[in-house]
Amino acid sequence: MKRAFRHAFVVGMVSPLGLLGACDAPSSGGGLTADLVLLNGNVITVDAQDRVAHAVAVRGREIVAVGEDRDMRALIGPSTRQVDLGGRTVTPGLLDSHAHFWSSGATRLHVLDLSYPAVKSVADIVAAVKAKVQAAEPGAWIQGRGWDEGKLAELRYVYAADLDSISPDNPVWLTQTMGHYGAANSAALRLAGVTTGTPNPPAGTIDRTADGSPTGVLKESAQRLVSRLIPEFTEEQIVEGMKDLARGFNQECMTGVKDLSVPETAWDHYRRLAAAGDMNLRVFVLWGGTRSVEETQALIRRIGPFTKPYLSTGDDHIISGGVKLYADGSGGARTAWLYEDWNKDWQGVDTSNVGYPTGDPEILRKQIRLYTDAGIHVSVHAIGDRAIDWVVDSYAEALEANPIQGLRHGIIHANIPTDHAIERMADLQKRFDAAYPEPQGSFTWWIGDTYAGNFGPERSLRLNPFHTYMQKGIIWGGGSDYPVTPFPARYGVWSTVARKTLLGVRGEHPFGTDESVDVHTALRSFTMWAARQMFMEKRIGSIEVGKHADLAVWDRDPYTVETADLENMRCEMTVFDGKVVWEAGGA
Repeated sequence: MKRAFRHAFVVGMVSPLGLLGACDAPSSGGGLTADLVLLNGNVITVDAQDRVAHAVAVRGREIVAVGEDRDMRALIGPSTRQVDLGGRTVTPGLLDSHAHFWSSGATRLHVLDLSYPAVKSVADIVAAVKAKVQAAEPGAWIQGRGWDEGKLAELRYVYAADLDSISPDNPVWLTQTMGHYGAANSAALRLAGVTTGTPNPPAGTIDRTADGSPTGVLKESAQRLVSRLIPEFTEEQIVEGMKDLARGFNQECMTGVKDLSVPETAWDHYRRLAAAGDMNLRVFVLWGGTRSVEETQALIRRIGPFTKPYLSTGDDHIISGGVKLYADGSGGARTAWLYEDWNKDWQGVDTSNVGYPTGDPEILRKQIRLYTDAGIHVSVHAIGDRAIDWVVDSYAEALEANPIQGLRHGIIHANIPTDHAIERMADLQKRFDAAYPEPQGSFTWWIGDTYAGNFGPERSLRLNPFHTYMQKGIIWGGGSDYPVTPFPARYGVWSTVARKTLLGVRGEHPFGTDESVDVHTALRSFTMWAARQMFMEKRIGSIEVGKHADLAVWDRDPYTVETADLENMRCEMTVFDGKVVWEAGGA
């Protein structure tokens, strides 16, 4: 049920003038009029009471009034832009608490798209690669990204044998949508020196046939055997991609992102783009993690002095937030670290494969302690149940030894936490303001057909246990893990409620619906709770007086439409820092 405002925060007026710029409404004088007023809509505030208003006023960067249409009169002056929403809905700008932003824009522009529905079979992949080869110079690399065996008619990997006949001389590397494995052709394997006698690298797997020959599929660190040979994007291409992706986020009513594994060059790009007005997103940066204790100490010395978001987020635009680390691999590659063997093809068992950690777990534990002692926020990638336990227990050990409040350490993905891990999260959130899951509701949808086959009937029911989190008082920040899943946060909101797979390969609901939550909770995970994981909940994440005016206008009300309609919500306008940065039909 909606909770309506009974009183506005600031008095003000309504005028059904439609979408207009300046108008002739009287000014309240004193230069205190609003720059922008949105009227005649549903304003979902996502405040503590989840109240719904009908109008909101903006001056400069800030929200100055939230309430009823009639309350906006005193704030409308000659230069006020009035927007008649015509019953449309306003929410806070949506946030993504986990996306690979800086590195994915250029890929989006310059790498062959092999995602569904453009690709539905291995034959489609072969045809797309063949066309690229025919247009390429001899010997040039062919790159693609986005294929997913769970969406292919054959329900299998892409192999070198599929690619060799159409690209015998051009090396090919095709990254699977999850980014933890990919397929190379024989030309690429030859360049990399990968043969039957090549051993698996540490924390990596070379997929092989029964006689030990490489199939072309490389997982985790083994990918680097080939990918290190591919020419990198130029700085110009990276910057172009970042600008283009920022526009894409704005077109989906998104105003903030927590970006992962950011190098110093990308940090500099962010700051320059923001200064030039080409980055209309709030970006909370996690620096790329370290492998050794010595590297960890060096990174602390370098970023520690300006990486304290609990003390200051600066201008709230580009924020040095903390560090990302890895505990394990992927649910798609069956490399995430489990207690029991992975499933295969839903009912089968991948015998003796429990995945593996990405490095020495004891070094990871020491790193967490070092970052904690330095007062630096950490988020650790952990998908498997054993990896999640290791991470939350490492957080507990570090915080018990040095009880710092408010570092908000995160568990990235946190796919299938044990009961022990869930209890740890609840306890650490309550006592230390730490151990927050940063999951992706869209995993059940976009990669759900592959995930279900690998997790199996029993474990799949534990994926993203949102309802259990609510029962235990655990909050989380929603994200996309783009480019693993599409970035529009509306998909995350919908899939957090629906828990449906894309194609239903293992049935419509292999993950069950017991762990679904309502749309109010789902929206909060992409607004206020995501804002908390960016240390900006006092500045963004809800529509309240004094907060930054980051607003999203939608064609429908997520609180009243059917669940199926959430997936297709259309962004009509995006306001960032008080300025309209995108609107449907606009320039």
